[in-house]
Amino acid sequence: MMPEGSVLWGLQYAGYGLEFGLLAFLLSRGFGQRPRWLCPYVAAFCTVDAVMRPWIFYRYGQSSREYYYVYWLSDALLVVCAFLLICAFFRRACSHSPELWAFLRPVLVFVLLLVLGVSSFTLSHHYRDLFTAYIFSFNQNLYFTCLVLNTALYVMLQRLGSSDRQLELLVCGLGVQYAGSAASFALLHLTGNLSTTREASLYLLPVCDLARLAIWLFAVTRVTGAGTRSLTGGAEEVPVPV
Repeated sequence: MMPEGSVLWGLQYAGYGLEFGLLAFLLSRGFGQRPRWLCPYVAAFCTVDAVMRPWIFYRYGQSSREYYYVYWLSDALLVVCAFLLICAFFRRACSHSPELWAFLRPVLVFVLLLVLGVSSFTLSHHYRDLFTAYIFSFNQNLYFTCLVLNTALYVMLQRLGSSDRQLELLVCGLGVQYAGSAASFALLHLTGNLSTTREASLYLLPVCDLARLAIWLFAVTRVTGAGTRSLTGGAEEVPVPV
């Protein structure tokens, strides 16, 4: 049986491999090719997760203030990038319904401003620990918001009867990652932060992240997203190219 640390290292390096493999494929197709916003997100994720954080970790150590600040600031960057990616997914889902996107765009802006406002309330209670209180609250609130928005997007795709298989897989991949994090947090709260639960979460999170990357890699290499979507207007169905 492999030592516990070896399994975790294996999962981590497998994640790095999928990240760089996905990024290399997206770059080989061209930075602006569809799905356009996935390449910038994967590039940012690779830079933070596979380059910057490991370098700071080995250079200064896990308990250093440098690693502490870099980790939480980069976490805020990634969750903002995830929010923007979901917004791009919403826009693509509404590509044949401009009026729906015109309605959703200000709603998404309002949601982001609401998260910023709610997170700012923590400053009045933790003014002595400004960085930790605000960054942690903002990350947690926006992460939960992304989870809800991604779920709402998947439901919307089903309601629209979208045939954009690639977009559905991209949304599902993100949903798998969020599901793993949500399950991990729920277990920790329900079990009172038991050591066995903490150990299980160490495996659950990277496994779900690997699943997300694998689904995305399959979506961009094997699925084009081309097809038709039926808009029902009475008894007649009109095929609309996607």
